[in-house]
Formats: sequence, structure tokens, C-alpha cells
Amino acid sequence: MAGTRWLDEREMAAWHGFLEATSRVSRHLEQQLKEDAGLSHAQYEILVRLADAPDGEVRMTDLAHGLFTSKSGLTYQVGQLEKRGLVERRSCPTDVRGVLAVLTTEGRDTLRAAAPGHVAAVRAALIDVLEQDELDVVARALGRVGARLRPPGQGIGNSDSGGISTSSS
Repeated sequence: MAGTRWLDEREMAAWHGFLEATSRVSRHLEQQLKEDAGLSHAQYEILVRLADAPDGEVRMTDLAHGLFTSKSGLTYQVGQLEKRGLVERRSCPTDVRGVLAVLTTEGRDTLRAAAPGHVAAVRAALIDVLEQDELDVVARALGRVGARLRPPGQGIGNSDSGGISTSSS
């Protein structure tokens, strides 16, 4: 293909490193949450977003924009959380078409119990592996990549704290 900018050795090493790291970190976190809390990582993120929201409630459409999943994926995950009594769906009082996802007391308790193990797994898989200056570079670089691919008008708004601590991820 004429005009194709193939990856050189350095670029290929970065690409392969990214692919391996993201795959392994994602699998590690998914496994930890399943074993320790019976949650998928997507479900944990939903609980985090709800815990961080005023009154523990967010419109489903707003929740979908803030998460890294499809609307149908979100609907499925919220349904699973609802079956466990961790989340409720309610009609939006200001919009008859709107639906709110609402964190229950049991959901907040589940998140509070899951957060320490999750933070420990994040540290073990990523944070504590890197030097302080590497953390800064990774945060800037991946933030730039995310910003470039993020749909217009959508911020990241993710502390991943589970509403439990303001200083951990």
C-alpha cells in the first residue's frame, strides 16, 4: 500500500507493550473483582459512578456517556446489578422518557467492601510497577490518547474511588 506509514521497531514495541499491558491489567482486575466481590469491572464502574453522584443517582443516558461500554451493555449490567439489589431503576421526575439508575444501600455496602481489594489489585498490576516519573508520563500520554478518541462533549469524570476514598484509584 503506497503511502502507508508502517510502524518502525520503536513504535511496534510501544504498540505491543500497550496491547499486552492493557489486556493483562484488564483480565487481572476483572478476575479480582469476580473472585472478591462477584462483580464485573463494568459493574464496579457503574457502582463507582453512582456512589460519586449526588444522591447516588444518574440518568442512564448520562451514565452511558461516562462509561466505556455501549448503551445496551450498560442496560444489561444495570439489570444484573438490579437483580442483586445493588441498583434500582426509577423514572426521572423531570423527564418522562428518562430513567435513573440509583445506588441502593446494599450497593454502597458492596462497593465499600470491594474497593480495598480493587485498589490493591490496581496498585499491584500497574501503579506500584511504575516509577513516579513514569506514572506522570503514562497519565499524560494515555490521557492525550483518550481525549483524541473521546466523543465531543464527553468528559472522563472517573475517580474509580467508589466514593470511599478521595486519594486512591
